[in-house]
Amino acid sequence: MSDQLLLKRSNSKLNYFILITVIIAAGLSQGLLLPVLSILLEQKGVSSSLNGLNAAALYVGSFAMTLVAERVLGAIGFKRLIAAGISLVLVTLLLFPLLPGIKVWFILRLLVGIGDSAINYAAQLWVLLMAPAEHRGRNLSLYGMSYGLGFSLGPAGISLLRFGEAAPFLILAGLFMLALLLVLFKLPNSRPDKVEHSEGQARRFGRSYSLAWYALIPALLYGYMEASLNSNFPVYGLRSGFTTDQIATLLPFAGIGGLLLQLPLGLWSDEYGRKKILIFAGTAGGLAFTLLPLAGGHFVFTLLLLLAAGGLVGSFFSLGLSYAADILPRNLLPAANVVSSFHFSIGSIIGPGIGGLLLEFGWGSGVFVLLGGFYILFGLTGLLFSPQQMN
Repeated sequence: MSDQLLLKRSNSKLNYFILITVIIAAGLSQGLLLPVLSILLEQKGVSSSLNGLNAAALYVGSFAMTLVAERVLGAIGFKRLIAAGISLVLVTLLLFPLLPGIKVWFILRLLVGIGDSAINYAAQLWVLLMAPAEHRGRNLSLYGMSYGLGFSLGPAGISLLRFGEAAPFLILAGLFMLALLLVLFKLPNSRPDKVEHSEGQARRFGRSYSLAWYALIPALLYGYMEASLNSNFPVYGLRSGFTTDQIATLLPFAGIGGLLLQLPLGLWSDEYGRKKILIFAGTAGGLAFTLLPLAGGHFVFTLLLLLAAGGLVGSFFSLGLSYAADILPRNLLPAANVVSSFHFSIGSIIGPGIGGLLLEFGWGSGVFVLLGGFYILFGLTGLLFSPQQMN
């Protein structure tokens, strides 16, 4: 084997490691900001419906970024887009404690959403394009595990509030600074393959939908679940009798479950087929969510159900994207990546809003009954989907 080939493989592994590190930071920012800000607003007397709508601002910003992400990435490349996203989140984190208030936080959350979306879009597409088909499930699962790790550790930031409201934001900003330095000094400048101009963006999105609609829905459900759980569960937990420390302990277990099953589900999807794994995980995970209200204020039962539900559906984004890559031709993968990010943002926007309204009207258990019902419906819908390969 030539020295040049060895160097190329070594650089590829280093790039993958850096992307994994960056996505941990992105997951950490969302996992921390959602519950911390929800608790701060609840303690300030903000209504649960308004609290949920404010949380959705992060994903409105993410949605806005997905509309231009493909073009911006083509213009400036992977490294610059990731660095720009990290920089925007870093600056915004420092402004949260300096500019308190629900209106200002809405704007700041928009900016965090834009930055996180830029990071996620560029990093996940780069990983997807680097992954060989036979190891796609494994590689995307490791990527998803990294995001899940960050997202799971995020709620631990609730405990930092005892040191002052600024503490979680300052510590997270420091971690983003380290990630930014790693990207600037170690990642190479790289751009995706140019897309043929003979086919417009809207047409490529349409083809992605027509060929792989079932594989693109998991991103929608994952976004809905993630945002709803982290925004609505703290309020639901406080009203169910849990303390803030108990909530900080419980919330990560949904992510821990995802971490435990992310790689096994990815490997099984490589072996048995991604559609079968999506059907099974969606149906079983949905059932676990619908049972959650029966646990009431019982700490251990709630923990176990969150662990099971999170474990089963925590791989949905990466599994769906891997399934789309199996079905779609390579030139449609950037468009499918945009659609997945678009779906994730839409789910994340409507999740906290719907959950907040259910809490406002006194039906807190409805947050999880509805969430579980969506996943079960998705699992059953898989029986109707037959992918068509297109070259």
